[in-house]
Amino acid sequence: MAREAPFDALPRSWSASFLRRLRSWPVIPAIIFGFFVAIAVVADWITPYSPYATALSNRLVPPFWEETGTLAHLLGTDRLGRDILSRIIYGARVSLVAGLAAVAVGGTAGTILGLLSGYFGRWADGIIMRATDAMLSLPIILIALLFAVTLGPSFGNLILVLVLVMWARFARLVRGEVLTWKEREFVALARVAGCSTLRILCRHIFPNVVNPLMVLATLQVGWVIIVESSLSFLGAGIPPPTPSWGAMIADGRAYVTTAWWLSFFPGLALVLVVLAINLLGDWLRDFLDPRLRNLN
Repeated sequence: MAREAPFDALPRSWSASFLRRLRSWPVIPAIIFGFFVAIAVVADWITPYSPYATALSNRLVPPFWEETGTLAHLLGTDRLGRDILSRIIYGARVSLVAGLAAVAVGGTAGTILGLLSGYFGRWADGIIMRATDAMLSLPIILIALLFAVTLGPSFGNLILVLVLVMWARFARLVRGEVLTWKEREFVALARVAGCSTLRILCRHIFPNVVNPLMVLATLQVGWVIIVESSLSFLGAGIPPPTPSWGAMIADGRAYVTTAWWLSFFPGLALVLVVLAINLLGDWLRDFLDPRLRNLN
């Protein structure tokens, strides 16, 4: 009688195997993300039309492969006759700039506060961590809507809202890492040698926090892009007529059955960018952690 194969020896499904290969071989996600970064950088030179130019005579033109489509508008036009492809390209610039700016500013502030909280402890740790818990407990959508009502929707206000929430995530991570590293022997020897607190934090502790910090920053870029698109969808993010993927999806809600391309193409761009960033973040986590790398 044939013996049953152990559970670990059973063949994996095609989808699980494909995702595993993507995580261990990040060329495809890197190409996708690099493509959107490239078109965002050179948007002024490659867009066929201005993203703000309206032409009511060309409103709701379908993509070029449809029966009434035209090569003049490869992905069609919206209800005001604006070129969808041009607006998607400029929307990539808005989403990527918002994601990178929020992560850079919020990550820097959170890293500094996390270093101070973990190293000094006591009252500094109590104050910073209570502020961190308070920020993480607040719903970001509600905060953004409050800012939009009081200050008006704008790119600057959107970045401010994202930074207010973003720093707490970095502060919590860095604090935990600092609590681990500050008790090591090389830190104690640095204190005995007379190194200043700033030198110990910058030279001896911070380099050991960089790896998890890079992974978190990579993953948070995708999260910020999702939040920015969600807020723009609700009208609390990037104000019109500035092209934003979330706002473009919202504009196409009323035309889903008659003009599917209005929401489909910006939604597809959003999915591709966030998926590529998350896969790159997973790969970076496995690459920087030898234990996880050996498991793959």
